[in-house]
Amino acid sequence: MFVKSTTRHIRIYAAEVQKNELVESDNMLTLDVDPDNEFNWDEDALQKVYRKFDELVEAASGEELSDYNLRRIGSDLEHFVRNLLQKGEISYNLKSRVLNYSMGLPKVESPETEGAYNL
Repeated sequence: MFVKSTTRHIRIYAAEVQKNELVESDNMLTLDVDPDNEFNWDEDALQKVYRKFDELVEAASGEELSDYNLRRIGSDLEHFVRNLLQKGEISYNLKSRVLNYSMGLPKVESPETEGAYNL
């Protein structure tokens, strides 16, 4: 069984992709960001997630490769994604098959609030 961490928007596997299949690995982590395409991403925002992932993996180097340690990294990345959404660096994909607003209500500008945003 793979060592893995799966949150709503972040999936990390102790595996590498070979011929479109995940193959278990003791020294390679594979990151899947937003597998349900719930958000609109630009390359800058996606690269920020990858850089944060690299930082978290580096900080955990030397620790046991366990479900717990991967869940901790996955949880930290999930919070990072929420922060990107709150700062407006990513947005909800309103055409996604998943519209549960798991990170909070989308920001909507209305004439009554004259430019104010609601979460």
